[in-house]
Amino acid sequence: MKAIEISQPGGPEVLRPCERPMPVAGAGEVLIRVHAAGVNRPDVLQRAGAYPPPPDASDLPGLEVAGEIVSGDLDGSDFKKGDLVCALAHGGGYAEYCVVPIGQCLPIPKGWSLLEAASLPETFFTVYGNVFDRAKLAAGESLLVQGGSSGIGVTAIQMATALGHRVFATAGTDDKCRACETLGAEGGINYRSEDFVEIVKSLTGGKGAKGPYVNRELQCLADDGRLVIIALLGGASGEINFGEVLRRRLVITGSTLRPRPVTFKRHIAQQLRTQVWPLLESGRIKPVIYKTFSLEHAADAHALMETSTHVGKIMLQVVR
Repeated sequence: MKAIEISQPGGPEVLRPCERPMPVAGAGEVLIRVHAAGVNRPDVLQRAGAYPPPPDASDLPGLEVAGEIVSGDLDGSDFKKGDLVCALAHGGGYAEYCVVPIGQCLPIPKGWSLLEAASLPETFFTVYGNVFDRAKLAAGESLLVQGGSSGIGVTAIQMATALGHRVFATAGTDDKCRACETLGAEGGINYRSEDFVEIVKSLTGGKGAKGPYVNRELQCLADDGRLVIIALLGGASGEINFGEVLRRRLVITGSTLRPRPVTFKRHIAQQLRTQVWPLLESGRIKPVIYKTFSLEHAADAHALMETSTHVGKIMLQVVR
């Protein structure tokens, strides 16, 4: 099969087309003929040598795909050979074929194309797992999303809004802030030119927001608020005012999705299918795809992601 491999750690140019043996599905796994794959920040970090894949993962980048099940262990599932699915992969998505656990497969939402569906798994598993499963965003609580124009950001804005929450988002330009508002954010805040702490407090009547955001300002949180860290783009260390944590009963937590066991990811897939997939099929949540590249031009997709000029997802079209 054709694939894109990381020839050595480095810039986008180290991504190169190659031919690899077709992977073989094991117990509890299926082989998918990939039609489209998503490009995500962990792929960029892996390519740069900053995010090594787990020992049991493919060395090929790519954490989400959509395509056709061609073989594998389908016992205990409601899928069959030939079904079209999107899936969270453990790596190996930048290829014509990819093996994924059957529990991490989801049906293509009605009305969505395979390309659109391939944009879902990595960000939807991440957002649901952190915002609703880990931070337990509850009725009547609001959410502040840092980096609202990213793939994770546009997912968090739409999902939380569709589920009835007030959402505020930060972004680095006024245009990106307006894009966040178009997606459902009540307020888009330019973190380069505005004080998002004061704006969030003003918009919430001084209470602050409950929900996950990067650990710059605990002041944004309401009493009993939760902060969930899902990326370390600003570095792996920082100072925290623990007095504030104690006084206002704040919770600071974090997680990464890739090392979690299949059982956890299967649980999130089940929650997505029952709680979120109806919102996709009703049009309450829409695909946000910024640009699509062919598989052989994955390096160009990575170069675009590193500019941070995009709003939403960057995709690879494998089957044309």
